[in-house]
Amino acid sequence: MLEYSEYMKMLIGLIAIVNPIGVIPIFISLTSELDASERRSVSNIATYSVLAILLLTLFLGEWILKFFGITINSFHVAGGLLLLLMALSMMHAKTSGIKRTAEEAEESEGKDSIAIVPLATPLLAGPGTISTVILYAHKGSGLMHYLIVGLIILAVSLLLFAVFRFVPFISKYITQTGINVFTRIMGLILAAISIEFIASGIKGLFPALM
Repeated sequence: MLEYSEYMKMLIGLIAIVNPIGVIPIFISLTSELDASERRSVSNIATYSVLAILLLTLFLGEWILKFFGITINSFHVAGGLLLLLMALSMMHAKTSGIKRTAEEAEESEGKDSIAIVPLATPLLAGPGTISTVILYAHKGSGLMHYLIVGLIILAVSLLLFAVFRFVPFISKYITQTGINVFTRIMGLILAAISIEFIASGIKGLFPALM
């Protein structure tokens, strides 16, 4: 097990990456032609998909790294750089191209179901989210560690579920400026976490420099 401060850092980091408030305008845009029941169905499928993707990542992510011969220190640096790029986009109140490209955005408009693609992945459970889960899973060991990380993933999924449920209410009382401010704050937090990942990876790769 890790210290509880590390688990709190993971919880805040995942919330920052998923950015449930920031995804509201995209969700409204993608579901604008759906009725209330169809919108609820999309939000449910998207939430369950995010939960499933992140739990699979938790238990299989490290094995995948070993399969491809990738060291965890290299992944720390790569994952940290990925999160840093996302954080920089968020601090400019933009949707990172890492999450969704312009081509994916255009393609999603013609799809009958957008719950899994692009909502669940790559918007919510994208490369940055998956990288964070793998990195934190590797930090500890034992059943209790994986149970706590799993509960953190569940908590983030429940938060996402609640935000989707209250989208009509939230969209009335939170302006685009408010969403942008929240996104920038989350971007700043994410930037700090990404620097820690990069520093940890460099320390592991080049111990003589420390």
